[in-house]
Amino acid sequence: MSLLLLVVSALHILILILLFVATLDKSWWILPGNNSLNLWKECVASSNHSEVWECRNVSESGWLQAVQALMVLSLIFCCLSFMLFMFQLYTMRRGGLFYATGLCQFCTSVSVFAGALIYAMHVKEIHQARHTRGSFGYCFALAWVAFPLALASGLIYIHLRKRE
Repeated sequence: MSLLLLVVSALHILILILLFVATLDKSWWILPGNNSLNLWKECVASSNHSEVWECRNVSESGWLQAVQALMVLSLIFCCLSFMLFMFQLYTMRRGGLFYATGLCQFCTSVSVFAGALIYAMHVKEIHQARHTRGSFGYCFALAWVAFPLALASGLIYIHLRKRE
């Protein structure tokens, strides 16, 4: 049983790390010339000097704000579910199920899915035709990797029983 708890906890921590990197790192959209954009700032190398960066706030697109909110919400749900899991692990009676933790992980999964899907569908509108030539970066891919892991984690928590 302790090995299962260790694996479940490690999976949860992996999901947390993936979500933190996907939300906070700078590579949601890769531009030609290896410049990249994130959810919070647009920093690109100056056309005159390769060592000078021009940074400005991201667009005021409602779609981008929705993606930002959903990614932050997924982090909150994931952290909450981990704290809830630890609380339930030490306070729940024997034989109890981790329903609340599983529900929080499902909310994490839905938030990540919705955020990544909105970004994928509205990337041209988000970058307002300034940076339409490019491709999705590794943070976008990490968000898509975190989605099924959070979904699987939620299913595991729902079926997990506390034993002595």
